[in-house]
Amino acid sequence: MKLLAEATTSTSTSANNQLVLNFTTPHAPVYSNKIVDKVIVPGEAGDYGITALHSPIISQLAPGVVTIINLNGETEQFFIPGGFAITHANSVTDLSTPEAFPLSDFDPAEVRAGLTAVQNKAASSDLEKATRDIELRTYSILARALGIAGTV
Repeated sequence: MKLLAEATTSTSTSANNQLVLNFTTPHAPVYSNKIVDKVIVPGEAGDYGITALHSPIISQLAPGVVTIINLNGETEQFFIPGGFAITHANSVTDLSTPEAFPLSDFDPAEVRAGLTAVQNKAASSDLEKATRDIELRTYSILARALGIAGTV
């Protein structure tokens, strides 16, 4: 049981019941030990919000947008292709994802064009169909996040 208890405790600790965010990719951290007000993540079962004193949870993340609400109320959004979130009992949340791109880096016109191209792409083999389905899901999620989903 001791091993299980050690595995569920992050190396970071939260002071004064504040939410501490560790948001990392394999090549570089996005944030380490950042105190934030709230984080909204795209869980496989649906989006959910994390605040200080959240119940411990481990969740697989789906492709989508991570929204970080800072203490000053400013919001940051990142597109991720998936990953994992671990929220510890001490109000520390660890997000691990292969990539994280600021949503503001995406050009809505390019996303719209990419979505249209994928929707019109023919696929004959199972591999081509699977690739097209992944591209379509990714572009659709990005289009919704950018507010252009209904304009394609």
